[in-house]
Amino acid sequence: MKKILPQEEIDLLKTEQLICLTGKMGAGKNHVCSILEKYGAISVDFDTLVHKAIELSKNEILQSFGEIARQSGIELLKDDGTINRKNLGKIVFKDSKLLMAQEKIVYPKVVQLVKEIIGENRGKTILLNATVLYKIPEIMNLCQKIYFVSANMLKRACRVYKRDHHSINQIFRRFYSQKNLYKKYKKTGIKIMFIKN
Repeated sequence: MKKILPQEEIDLLKTEQLICLTGKMGAGKNHVCSILEKYGAISVDFDTLVHKAIELSKNEILQSFGEIARQSGIELLKDDGTINRKNLGKIVFKDSKLLMAQEKIVYPKVVQLVKEIIGENRGKTILLNATVLYKIPEIMNLCQKIYFVSANMLKRACRVYKRDHHSINQIFRRFYSQKNLYKKYKKTGIKIMFIKN
């Protein structure tokens, strides 16, 4: 098995701790999680958690963004009655105030879900696989450390292109939006360990 951490850190994966595992787009966070799971850690995909929180917040989202959606000709619900996250994104990502309003609705539910996961996994290492966890200080403050996954830009671009089939321009726009990611995590004051992938 590929060793990506010092032995003393691997040994700690069998203890109770909460770790933010982060990194820029295409760094290989999922791959690193799959390796660390083999040492006993439990990884939680934060995107999946946020999607669940959005569903739990459905009524508040419809109340807050329903009128804007109607005026824009955007349908917020899918045929099965769940939130159409792509269409919600079309609304909130155009306006930072609307994005903040959505985060204010959804993030408390995310905090609740994380606390439930911690409660269900006492004695274990939990990896929160997330890009922008720094936006939720209530969860960041529960983390003992940060694993920052890194890879060179060309390798990251190839991975993202192969995985998502975005144009090169789209990929580098996303990369540019994450250029200060490390600085954001450094500001938390939590110990950061780098994992090269």
